[in-house]
Amino acid sequence: MSMQAIAGLLLVAILLWNLVSRRLSLDRSPLSTVAGPRKEHWLTGMPCFLWNFHRLFKDGLNYSFDLFAKYGGVTKVYGVLGVRHCASDAEQLLVSDPRALYHILLKDQDIYHESDMFVMTNKLLFGEGLISTLGEQHRKQRKMLNPVFSLANMRSLLPTIQPIADTLFEHLRGELPEDGSTKEVDILPWMARGTLEYVGRAVLGISLDMLDTMKSNKHADAIRAVAHTGLKVFFLRPLVPMAMRNLSRYWRNKIVDWLPFPALRELREISYVLDSSARKIFLERKAAMQDEVGSDIGSRRDLMTIMLKANVSMSAHDRLSEEELVGQINTFLLGGQETTTSALARILHVLACEPYAQARLRTEIRKAKEQYASEHDYEEDWERVHLPYDVLVNIPFLDAVVRETLRVHPPTNMINRTCTKDVILPLQFPVRSTTGEEVTAIHVPAGTNIIMSILGANHEKRVWGEDASEWRPERWLNANGERIGFGKNLDLAFGEESAGQDVDGSPGYRNGVKYPGVYATMMTFLGGGRACIGFKFAEMEIKQIISTLLCQLHFSLPSAMDADGVRKEIYWRMDGLQVPVVRPPHSDLKTMQCPLDVRLVRESDFL
Repeated sequence: MSMQAIAGLLLVAILLWNLVSRRLSLDRSPLSTVAGPRKEHWLTGMPCFLWNFHRLFKDGLNYSFDLFAKYGGVTKVYGVLGVRHCASDAEQLLVSDPRALYHILLKDQDIYHESDMFVMTNKLLFGEGLISTLGEQHRKQRKMLNPVFSLANMRSLLPTIQPIADTLFEHLRGELPEDGSTKEVDILPWMARGTLEYVGRAVLGISLDMLDTMKSNKHADAIRAVAHTGLKVFFLRPLVPMAMRNLSRYWRNKIVDWLPFPALRELREISYVLDSSARKIFLERKAAMQDEVGSDIGSRRDLMTIMLKANVSMSAHDRLSEEELVGQINTFLLGGQETTTSALARILHVLACEPYAQARLRTEIRKAKEQYASEHDYEEDWERVHLPYDVLVNIPFLDAVVRETLRVHPPTNMINRTCTKDVILPLQFPVRSTTGEEVTAIHVPAGTNIIMSILGANHEKRVWGEDASEWRPERWLNANGERIGFGKNLDLAFGEESAGQDVDGSPGYRNGVKYPGVYATMMTFLGGGRACIGFKFAEMEIKQIISTLLCQLHFSLPSAMDADGVRKEIYWRMDGLQVPVVRPPHSDLKTMQCPLDVRLVRESDFL
């Protein structure tokens, strides 16, 4: 028998043992009365493999909405494995209730940890960064890094990264016909190139040459491939903690070689590239700082320089190790690329679907640029005016479009937590148990995996209104077209409790109920001590790219038709991340792409 076959049988034996051992205690579980969908057969002819967790990750948008409508803010779902503290535990809770999320993310955040599977997998791939650490180590990292992403640093960064948006426009313009007519362009790879270059220059202080199509970069290619390669072997992730704790690196590599999963070996090679590239960047930046001792290094505005300077100034107890600093590099690259690329493509697609909103936004951006040019005696054309941070982020309709798109279409739909001890989880809105009883709290046993549904929270009608699932940017504006709460901070500081924020009258605040998000109470960037540290950077980047492109380009839905007159149609799959694909017969519904008809702007494209 081959080693691959032996390894495969061993893996199946481990899965079966964990499954059986877990199922023996299901009937006694405190979660037995929590309502949810029936289990489904995963493998034909093997009735012991009963689960429905995979439905959330297999084009699961409609399935998710069905669960929210039928079961409310807490639903029980089943995974295939019985490994405790992982995202595929047998009984899990899908949670979108606002009070429950407040307890998970804020009030009792020390009880609800990132899952063991999540932390260990990230540590293997990215090192000792923010998404790979827990407890005191994570708090120490946040304490040092939060000031790095301050508004003051965002303001100083914006002018230095405007050329990226300008170059992105020039590349898109270069694909268009000289006569100004329309051409179909797949905007997704261009958004991916742009976001990686933004993070490279703004965060790391280096160019990844992403906007030079004649060059390639192994580090950038690895970052772009890691998430989708990882999804191919997602079912193996629950075994990562056990392997990390019980097997040496030598034997882990042997098992990867033996198992019949090419994607697993590909993922290993990606991890090698990520580690070696991050260490090279760190050593180069560290050497550059040492060479600049005594000179004016304050002129460097990238966040890596700010981070290294801040770390040197910290006390020995609070200072991050070199391993931790190296770990932040790939964490920042990954966090700043995949979701922002999705968000940018989604905004342009939505605007292509909503031509009036596109014209209104373009008109408002022109007005803001013309006004700023007039106030500062600029003589260049309004399209080439570069707005400073405070003007850009406060353009009312641009802000409304970005917020509403990120609310309705969050790039990441769910995040896991593991409950580390037995607790009572209170609910804002009662749910029905399997016995028909109305309950206002759930007894959650230690080791339970909780799936926080960002999608469900952002579409909760009892908080956002009956039109919660409609894309309506006007919800963020008052009758005069100004931002609701203009002049106030709609977004929370890291770790701040939303209960202390004045949000009366703002979207997502209804009958005294709101979500604990850092971004205007929506859950897109989470809340609490593990909220997305770069959400202000992402917002700035999105607004800068959209305002630059929309000034000079017009976007519409693809007009291409096949021989039978079927028009090309973009469809967004929800496979963990939301990704755009094209429906048959024009494509396979799997290949990521976002083709839009693009042309240069005409005067008729303004209101």
